[in-house]
Amino acid sequence: MTTTLPELAVRQQPLGAVGTAVHQHITTLQRGYLDDRSEAVGALARLRRGIGRPAGETPDLWGLIGTEPLYERYERADITEEAMRWAEEAAHAAVTLWSLHQQSHHTTRMHRRPGPEFGTAVRRLHPGAEIDEPTRKRFVRAGTAATPAVLAGRLRDLVLLLRRDAVPLDYGLLADQLYDFQQTGGPQRVRRSWGRSYLAVRVTAQKGGAGGNGEAGASDTTIPEDDTP
Repeated sequence: MTTTLPELAVRQQPLGAVGTAVHQHITTLQRGYLDDRSEAVGALARLRRGIGRPAGETPDLWGLIGTEPLYERYERADITEEAMRWAEEAAHAAVTLWSLHQQSHHTTRMHRRPGPEFGTAVRRLHPGAEIDEPTRKRFVRAGTAATPAVLAGRLRDLVLLLRRDAVPLDYGLLADQLYDFQQTGGPQRVRRSWGRSYLAVRVTAQKGGAGGNGEAGASDTTIPEDDTP
């Protein structure tokens, strides 16, 4: 007989202003890259050079991050100078990390909306239901990052693993979380959310006849093929 243990559902979260801008921008770039358009391929190569660098520090990336909708709000004084800096850093980190994630994947979208949260994506790197200790340690290191710059560097290591195994990620949601990370209480909120999504895995135990062996496997939730904002 087969017994399925309850699955902790992964909640699809609505996007804020930063996540929406990032989602819309990456969606456009991703379509161009998958269509092998030279301007999109070139943009991703340039974006990868910005990984781990502060937002705005690389002039070659001006206009490639997709923060124009946020600047419009800033000009209308809808957001403060401090909030704009948080938004710039979050969008820069998310878009440049996606450019690394998408590299060499010419037929598969590495940004999905709706798609897996960061913790869920990392858990999918584990074989079966067992937790891979080296990957878990990288995930823990990312969770204990004290600053946005350190966090971006540690996320890069995990994104390389996600790229290797073609595991997609919701970069709009990641951008919102990187924005929240810079606010009071933000690191705790982001860590809690990542931890929950990391543990939200379905385990299936199979029992045969007398003396049968149990077997477990991780869930593989289908992500809708939807590029719409």
